[in-house]
Amino acid sequence: MSFEQQPLVFSCGDERLLGIVSRPRAPRSRGVLIVVGGPQYRVGSHRQFALLANHLAQNGTPVMRFDSRGMGDSTGELKNFEQVAPDLRAAIDAFFGEITELRDVVVWGLCDAASATLFFAHTDPRVSGVVLLNPWMRTAQGEAQTYLRHYYVRRLTDPALWRKLVSGKFDFKSSMASLAQNVRRALGANAGEPATGKDLETKAPAPDRPLPERMADGLARFSGRVLLILAGDDLTAREFIDVSNASKRWRKLLAARRVTRQSLPAATHTFSRREWRDQVAAWTADWVRSW
Repeated sequence: MSFEQQPLVFSCGDERLLGIVSRPRAPRSRGVLIVVGGPQYRVGSHRQFALLANHLAQNGTPVMRFDSRGMGDSTGELKNFEQVAPDLRAAIDAFFGEITELRDVVVWGLCDAASATLFFAHTDPRVSGVVLLNPWMRTAQGEAQTYLRHYYVRRLTDPALWRKLVSGKFDFKSSMASLAQNVRRALGANAGEPATGKDLETKAPAPDRPLPERMADGLARFSGRVLLILAGDDLTAREFIDVSNASKRWRKLLAARRVTRQSLPAATHTFSRREWRDQVAAWTADWVRSW
């Protein structure tokens, strides 16, 4: 099916946000809003968001992707994922105004955009479903446990590590210090600390209640459909799996009939290969049309 792409400028408070609407020739009444995690903009890593929009629009689903405040071509200060609810609401308002055939919308998010989606979805009755890819559920303790269970075990089978050991280039001091720090955090020492690393540039400071609990609140309050997609070669997804498996509440929420779960065992966090990206697009398109 043919479609056209239209730029759209809309307001969020005093700021001006830029979006791109992919409009099929005969649009369905259910659209998809692609939420961008930070720091990133509406095209996505490896052009994933743009290509996903094209795929959905070719199948008759209208799509909107946009830059939230402080990202891409939108004005304002950069917001973390717990502060973008006004951006999502403004984008949905603009989407409905542009595609008058819309009856409801699915919100699609990767990483911290998936977390933002869980905080927001239950607050807007126009949201009928959410697509969550590798949701960000980071805590200092959870991050450390994930590294101990997955990263260090994998490192032991990495030929590059053994080449460094044989050549004498392995930095024992810094490696042992990092391991000791992760062990302390995994056991609960300094558990209140926020996780560290370059991925946290736009993440919120650690609040009183742990992030996994507040994300569970959002999912419990949302009555719509859920598509969960997890990458196998991704520590963010691994942490989500470990934390949710350890929680009775999360296990019950994810076992509900309204939740559809898919996984790509070899895929990276951003689904960087074409076959992974195409599979995510196909799963999304089929699921959006399934009810």
